[in-house]
Amino acid sequence: MKKIFALLLAVMMLVSLAACASNEAEKDTDAAPDTAEVPANDASADDLVSDAFIDPVADWAQYDALIAEIKSETDFAKRAELMHQAEDILMATNCVIPIYYYNDVYLQKDYVSGIYSNPYATKFFMYTKLDNGSDTLRLNLSSEPDYLDPALNSSVDGACLAANSFSGLYTYDAEGKCVPACAESYTTNEDGTVYTVTLKKDLKWSDGSDLTAADFEYSWKRAASEDTAADYGYMFSGFAGYDEGAIEVTAKDDVTLEFTLSAPCAYMEDLMAFPTFYPVKKEAVEAAEDWETNPGAWCKEAGFVSNGAYVCTGWDHDTSMTYEKNPYWFDADKVTVEKLEYMLSADDTAIYAAYNAGNIDFADSVPTDEIASLLDNPEFHIVDELGTYYVAFNAKSSIFEGKTPAQAACMREAFSILIDRDYICENIGQTGQIAANSFIPLGMADGNGGVFKADAETGYFDAYAINNDEEAVTEKAIKLLEAAGFEFEDGKLAESTPISIEYLTNETSGHVAIAESIQQDLAKVGIDLTIQTQDWNVFLEERKAGNFDFAREGWIADFNDPINMLEMWITASGNNDCQFGR
Repeated sequence: MKKIFALLLAVMMLVSLAACASNEAEKDTDAAPDTAEVPANDASADDLVSDAFIDPVADWAQYDALIAEIKSETDFAKRAELMHQAEDILMATNCVIPIYYYNDVYLQKDYVSGIYSNPYATKFFMYTKLDNGSDTLRLNLSSEPDYLDPALNSSVDGACLAANSFSGLYTYDAEGKCVPACAESYTTNEDGTVYTVTLKKDLKWSDGSDLTAADFEYSWKRAASEDTAADYGYMFSGFAGYDEGAIEVTAKDDVTLEFTLSAPCAYMEDLMAFPTFYPVKKEAVEAAEDWETNPGAWCKEAGFVSNGAYVCTGWDHDTSMTYEKNPYWFDADKVTVEKLEYMLSADDTAIYAAYNAGNIDFADSVPTDEIASLLDNPEFHIVDELGTYYVAFNAKSSIFEGKTPAQAACMREAFSILIDRDYICENIGQTGQIAANSFIPLGMADGNGGVFKADAETGYFDAYAINNDEEAVTEKAIKLLEAAGFEFEDGKLAESTPISIEYLTNETSGHVAIAESIQQDLAKVGIDLTIQTQDWNVFLEERKAGNFDFAREGWIADFNDPINMLEMWITASGNNDCQFGR
């Protein structure tokens, strides 16, 4: 019954996210088997890895080259085929272990309207209406932001802050469609590689100074520069000149921006709406004393210059932030909420208490233990997202020392198949999450008029196998670990070959509950998993630096194309937490 319910939800998601798709791309992966195929007793690790497997450390340049080929491919059918190949390689490493496909939940008071979210979890507050007589929206998104510089941010909550205090050339409307923001319009040449963007006239920064096309030229070149070291710098890799260290973007005059791509890009409007492509004021950035070595220093305190609906006017670190209406924003006459007051906290119990006490009007976090009681509450909202909650291994972790690349992959696959995703969805998520068996989420477009992954069955394994046939799955996991050199006694790891591993997560109750569920699943074969929780910002930096063995992860797409979820794993990407190719 749980499986049927998940499939119905998958169909609903497809209707909402890909209703216009008419042709489904040909899949390279087969439908997942109903139960686990148990390897033969004499199967070696080399026999058990996928044909798509490559060494994720030593041979990852092959993946990098494939992503570069995808980004230069002009035949969109061929491009979709190559993206399936890239996902095959990624999934064959077993470093990326999908758990479920995301949706988003939040609490919003009944006197609040006008807040909307796009499928990429960015929330927009500038058109909020309040029917309680107040002109201030009180809300919580998360704890202390890591970066407010839009070029450096790589977190969802940071993107929400950026989207409400900066404006790019494009943005999203309440229906999730890309619409002009600072841009008035654009044209392209015949082959779609040269864009000429006309900006709105009389654009201003929040300090009242003129904002021109030159500000976009500066900002894009800065974000793409290796000196800035932006996690999302690779998003400019489709620009001509990127490989030479100087992307081709030029301000032709105050209101005309021209840029050149190396190949046509079907999602260019989405990129122009993404925070990494937002403008920053050169004089403000370079006024910071150490701006060359600390690119984000210019906006570490309130009062920094921006160009969006709101400007940060108060910041009590780790406690609160205040944003006030920017009268110079191009759409300021439609903004009725004068002030945003952010409660900075990752403690979802404290956030929930603040919401119930009437101290905040919007809460982006809900304690796991409270979800069941909120499902029928009209103030509790569940919205679709394009993304995948997953757990990940550091490919260079010391737990793989002495193992061949194939043996390490077998170890990781054993972990993966032992995880009870159905339990996590039903008892921890509780809001209709669908158990995941691939990294690319359900409903994502394939860039060729179809859907990349159209059903919950198609994938790399049976996400429900541990429930359908626990004995067979457990036996398969043991065979995989034996092929990796581990010994067993009575169905448990022998004392001669133990596995002890640390799992890293942030402190939110739902993430901790998932960690505890995985801990119990792995203990069935004697794997000793310890859980370490960290503050949000420390957690992000530790993952990025590769200071972990096994960690909770999540990726909500930045735009509706699989390349976004595939290019994040290139060697040079700042989002390559698995340390592939390093």
